[in-house]
Amino acid sequence: MESLDRHDVVLLNELQRDARQTVQQLAEAVGLSTTPVWKRVKEMEAAGVIRGYAARIDRDKVGLGMAVIAELNLTRHSEDDVRRFEQAVADCPQIVGCWATTGQADYVIKVLAPDIAGYERFLHETAFKLPGVTHVRSSVVLKEVKSEGPLPLALPEAGRRRR
Repeated sequence: MESLDRHDVVLLNELQRDARQTVQQLAEAVGLSTTPVWKRVKEMEAAGVIRGYAARIDRDKVGLGMAVIAELNLTRHSEDDVRRFEQAVADCPQIVGCWATTGQADYVIKVLAPDIAGYERFLHETAFKLPGVTHVRSSVVLKEVKSEGPLPLALPEAGRRRR
């Protein structure tokens, strides 16, 4: 899939808004019949544009009321050390986001915990034991103003065609 046309962008925006819509509902929103809409969705799934579908869960209601953003530094940046660190992060369910960054921190992670005691346990049992970690700076999130919103997809310019 080389590029997205107007119909693809509308489909993706609709799926981001509500992925439980039927093909018929999507077709009405896009202005196409159901068969081409179904084919487009399947093409975007096969191409990896659509990576999956998931429910958004209120973390407070499932006992994960504390979010922490932590900056981590590694002692060395060899390919093996970085690979081991990144794999350990990927395997840790409390870490729900991780970004390699420029600036003072090598990585920034987002951690969810039930409370401050739970985060302290995470620090001692997990973060300080991550491969190569030399320093952790934590910032407790007081309030999430915006989190995990839909991607800001824009309609393609007039005349662009889907391939």
